[in-house]
Amino acid sequence: MSNERIFGTDGVRGVANEGLTAKFALELGTAAGYWTRTHPQKFEQKLELKSEQQNAGKNSAARRPVVVIGRDTRLSGDMLEAALAAGLASAGIDVVNVGIVPTPAVAQIALALGAAAGVVISASHNPFEDNGIKFFGPDGRKLPDRVEDEIEAILYRLDSLPRPTGGAIGKIVYDRSAVSHYIESVIASITRGDSTADARTDRSFLNDRKSSLTANTKPLTGLRLAADCANGAAYELAPQILRLLGAEVFPQNDTPDGVNINVDCGSTHPKAMADYVRTLGDGTIGLAFDGDADRVMLADENGSIVDGDRMMAIIALHLHAQGRLPGNVVVATIMSNVGLEQALGAQGIRLHRTDVGDRYVAEAMETLGAAVGGEQSGHILLPFITPTGDGLVTALQVLAVMHATRKPLCELASVVQTGPQLLKNVRVRSKQGWREDLDIQQAIADGQQRLGSAEWLSVRPSGTEPLIRVMAQGTDSATVETVVHDICAVVERKLGAAV
Repeated sequence: MSNERIFGTDGVRGVANEGLTAKFALELGTAAGYWTRTHPQKFEQKLELKSEQQNAGKNSAARRPVVVIGRDTRLSGDMLEAALAAGLASAGIDVVNVGIVPTPAVAQIALALGAAAGVVISASHNPFEDNGIKFFGPDGRKLPDRVEDEIEAILYRLDSLPRPTGGAIGKIVYDRSAVSHYIESVIASITRGDSTADARTDRSFLNDRKSSLTANTKPLTGLRLAADCANGAAYELAPQILRLLGAEVFPQNDTPDGVNINVDCGSTHPKAMADYVRTLGDGTIGLAFDGDADRVMLADENGSIVDGDRMMAIIALHLHAQGRLPGNVVVATIMSNVGLEQALGAQGIRLHRTDVGDRYVAEAMETLGAAVGGEQSGHILLPFITPTGDGLVTALQVLAVMHATRKPLCELASVVQTGPQLLKNVRVRSKQGWREDLDIQQAIADGQQRLGSAEWLSVRPSGTEPLIRVMAQGTDSATVETVVHDICAVVERKLGAAV
């Protein structure tokens, strides 16, 4: 790994076996395990892995913390999973490996088991060559920057730290049955009658894992759903859960082979799913997940894409109409289209914008007490339903609004009239120094003035690639295009990668 901060906006990312090696995963697991063992959390651990050594008399170890591990379908997942689990166990952590599951499943399982943490091995929507490692705390939420920094500091002094021996060494078990906790929580999100359409003012229900699903309460009965699983983590569970809820499901890209995850499919390539919806007809709705299924893109019954901005609007406006949108605020990033801002504003709802990254959305939502937030990419946060982004839960909440209002998805989505928006990437030699470059900063300032709002222009480095991303939006397409072109030209001239 490089000398830059190891943790990015969504855990650790890198090319598997190049930057993100088995050796690194082993060391990161050890560091994270040491932090977990030396920072006791206040949680109710409902699972204890026992061994003969633990019960071997007066030298038996104290109860060990439990960490849940899951992964997506990438070929490198087995390698990194084994190394990470070994590192955790070497630090005195018991590991529950739940296999291939969506990222939000790990958060929910960790929460249900009262585990000390959850770890996901996935690079989400990135190409299969990449992989990543991200951590969740005992509350099912991503770790704050402070904790990640502390784990990173431990990583650089592992050789000086004491290692457990004897019965204090952790145990690793494979327990696929734990996935039932996730299935039940997703089903409960739409069958309990207190989904996003009935947002609550507390999160106590997150600890209730009993589903109300019965033969007479299958809310998706009669729906036809095309589910593009991106050959990723949702390939098995998404169709299974949708069928349990009564839907007729037509899966796509549900045959992962380790290298086809996200390849021309899923939420980053939703056109294929939308085309399939048009082929199926009969009011079919499309769902396209990304590789780890924490985001989703929809297609309405006409095959038109329904992105994250529209999903946030559908859910938030329904909550607002019911008088149940806390603070009358929605949180989104600077990438969200001005059309979302206008649709919400027309009903007296404020759009609060953050930097790009779901962790920043989550932090703002916590501060504001918001019930709805997310990103245009389809990564939606509904903290009164689930502790982290969940593409399947998000889709179910939109379907719940369709059911409650008796309106087709195309009508619900039409409330957001998209304004001109353009994103271009500039490949650079280094992502460092652009903020200090006077020419680049002057081009940005000029662009903000021409657009009429600083919030309608975003210039930022990619979290995982050597790119500077330039995005502008507004009410005039010619101005938007000119602003993006001019800034990209300056970035290319000053920092562009050599051909």
